Amino acid sequence: MNKTEELLENLEQDYKDNIVSIKKTFKKLRKKAPKTFDYFVQEKHDEVFEVIDCLSCGACCKELGPRITDWDIRQMAKGLKMKPAKFTEQYIKMDEDDDFIFNTMPCPFLMPDNYCMIYDHRPKACREYPHTESRRFSKLLHITEENIKICPAAMEVSKAIVKEFGGVPEKIIRTQK
Repeated sequence: MNKTEELLENLEQDYKDNIVSIKKTFKKLRKKAPKTFDYFVQEKHDEVFEVIDCLSCGACCKELGPRITDWDIRQMAKGLKMKPAKFTEQYIKMDEDDDFIFNTMPCPFLMPDNYCMIYDHRPKACREYPHTESRRFSKLLHITEENIKICPAAMEVSKAIVKEFGGVPEKIIRTQK
């Protein structure tokens, strides 16, 4: 079992063990994040993705439906050599918030080996997931609270944030060995 598979297998327990500390820390950071916050998150993102292999997981593609923009539809259709209208008819529906999403889950372009059939043309939301590389990450903490249920990388970055900015003793934070 590789590191990603191990983290994914323990994610539910990790969530239970850490959610209170994560929510408390994120609430504090939403009010006022230190100037060093984005730099810290970027550094942790890089460290986490040195050991996490998204292809060993694919949970985001199996469980989350990204919000799809008109630009995304044009790009995906172009990648599949389809007309945008035909692409929309075949793959897209509107959700209860009037956002475009895929009409099936898991993602219709997820292959059995967790590769994306349209990787070079994938939606912006997929390109940016789990958003731990985003500037002004403090504005995305509410999304991250949801992502940690699904993404081991988001969980690992979040635990590092709690250790650095939460004022929680290190022994309380359950970490993987």
